[in-house]
Amino acid sequence: MQQKYFKMYQAETQIRVRYAETDQMSYVYYGNYAMYFEVARVEAMRSVGFSYRQMEEEGIMMPVLETHFRYLKPGKYDELLTIKTQIPQLPGVKIRFEYQVFNEADELITEGWTTLAFLKKVSHQPTRPPQNLLALLKPYF
Repeated sequence: MQQKYFKMYQAETQIRVRYAETDQMSYVYYGNYAMYFEVARVEAMRSVGFSYRQMEEEGIMMPVLETHFRYLKPGKYDELLTIKTQIPQLPGVKIRFEYQVFNEADELITEGWTTLAFLKKVSHQPTRPPQNLLALLKPYF
């Protein structure tokens, strides 16, 4: 991922690697990073004051359209990982989240991104993001 030098929304969350999330080498199984990204995404939205639950109750959902991972070093059992999440631009019908995962030694071990769409829950038609989300994010851009 390229370093960006403009305003954007950023958040951090931490996850301790559980034994069940590792393979025989005690490394985080690569498929678990999708779950880690989801946790980081929900927590990033929560930290700006936005509720996924409320959005879904109001009839909008956000399915993942694209995801990308780049594995640099393994995460290991019982490590406390820090996931830095960024929203690089104000969302439209789609929203992109970028992630960087750091180990306890503050080494970048995984990075990636996801693109999600805003859809009306009943019709599954694309829709604009909720106005309260845009109002919460606008000061960061």
